[in-house]
Amino acid sequence: MMNSRIVEPQALVSLTRIAELKGISVAADGGLVIGAATRHCEIESDRRLSGTLSVMSKAAAQIGNATIRNMGTIGGAVAHADPGLDFPAALVAAGATIETASVSGRRRLAAGDFFIDWYATALEPGEIVVAIHLPEARPGTGVFLKHERVSGDLAIVAVALSLGRDGGARIAVGGCGPAPLASAGADAILSSDQSDRALAEACEILVGLADPIDDVRGTAEYRLLLIPRMVQRAMHDAIAAIEGGA
Repeated sequence: MMNSRIVEPQALVSLTRIAELKGISVAADGGLVIGAATRHCEIESDRRLSGTLSVMSKAAAQIGNATIRNMGTIGGAVAHADPGLDFPAALVAAGATIETASVSGRRRLAAGDFFIDWYATALEPGEIVVAIHLPEARPGTGVFLKHERVSGDLAIVAVALSLGRDGGARIAVGGCGPAPLASAGADAILSSDQSDRALAEACEILVGLADPIDDVRGTAEYRLLLIPRMVQRAMHDAIAAIEGGA
């Protein structure tokens, strides 16, 4: 935002020396905790992000370019809340919660409740993002599909999917509204049935939630056409990966 001259702050405060904000650790419940200052490249390469949590590492691998992945942090991406970014949809599909902190204490919000509008989150004045909490990985796979003008660009449409071997599914669509598109109804349909009929029904729900805009990357109409095609491809890729032993 500074490079684009959208904001011109009078001062900047560096958080780089706060050790708590760095790295990925295993929580007591078997899940993972990602510090807000953890860089995209660390998330991309961490092998503990496996099974249904691999949607996170696959999203990280498609962010910008190597320079951006080596510099950017997940906390910055989450707090910025650009609908075209890769992590918001991946976090919703992974079932993540966002931990925030202020002088008043700490709280956790489901990723789906954290992103609320264009570049707007549930952060209160004086709060910062300190960590991302992920549930324990389940056997299965994650898929992150991104349609973009050129490699490393913001998504025109992105689809994040976590699919367990038991069939449990979580899906989110980015780039088609002020926040990731997600539906408990669509997840329930795809958790029990991955047929083409079920996919069409789930896609109809997600398209109905979409509120895309026209911009330099594509029209709203184009985005609406992409949603069902990309959701279907994501599910077919996930099924193929599980059947192939992923």
